[in-house]
Amino acid sequence: MIKVGEYNVLKVIREVPFGLYLDDGGEGILLPKRFVPAGAKTGDELNVFLYHDGEDRLIATTQQPKGILGDIVKLRAVSVNPQGAFLDNGLMKDLFVPKSKQQRGMIPNGEYLVKIYLDEQTGRLAATEKIESFLSNDTLTVKELEEVDLLVYRRTDIGYVVIINNRHTGVLHHNEIYRNITAGDRFRGFIKKIYPDNRIDVSAGKPGYQRVEDETGKILRLLKENGGFLPYHDKSDPEAIYDFFGMSKKTFKMTTGNLYKQRKIGFEKEGIRLVEG
Repeated sequence: MIKVGEYNVLKVIREVPFGLYLDDGGEGILLPKRFVPAGAKTGDELNVFLYHDGEDRLIATTQQPKGILGDIVKLRAVSVNPQGAFLDNGLMKDLFVPKSKQQRGMIPNGEYLVKIYLDEQTGRLAATEKIESFLSNDTLTVKELEEVDLLVYRRTDIGYVVIINNRHTGVLHHNEIYRNITAGDRFRGFIKKIYPDNRIDVSAGKPGYQRVEDETGKILRLLKENGGFLPYHDKSDPEAIYDFFGMSKKTFKMTTGNLYKQRKIGFEKEGIRLVEG
């Protein structure tokens, strides 16, 4: 069964001057010539994305869209009319957002966080800004310390609401943020705490000592690349530590403490030094 709005592996059933037809169990789906991989021929299986073109025909492409069916992504509006807006999803045809699916109206070149869905009436891909109804913490599919995909949703007084694995919401508190972030940013993180009412706190990066172990090699490498000494210590500014090491001050202190216990570094008044040996 073919899946609109997703990647499909389909067999080439015939070649024509303007492209290839792929097996859909019927007359075939056209892969236009401009998107045909070099050397592709009848009998080959190709991984293609399926969507409807400007004439409402189901078509295949080897282009990679910025988002597929079910994804929540940040996209730029390229045009607006009384019926809705069109967003750049990286394909020949832009993604439509009906006026009724917009929050406050869209403007050309504005960037918006949307969920891609399949319109039940037309069978075509569309997008909506109204994503709250797609998110729920009623039945959780994650557990504490599990690594997850985080998408920044909106800012609050205590931090940022983030979308977890495209299905749940959680909070990334201000004291867990060590770089500038904005709505639409996506990064890996982990579930820090789940409360009895299913509220979730998250952190960026990897959990606990696993994260420390990951950062150990980075600090040793940076020391070796900088003559065995780095002017950073437990009194250094957190932002300075993050800018140089790409880690929070808490992780830096845990990691350097671990290295000190292993006698791989020494602490000095102005920084840390690699122990030769």
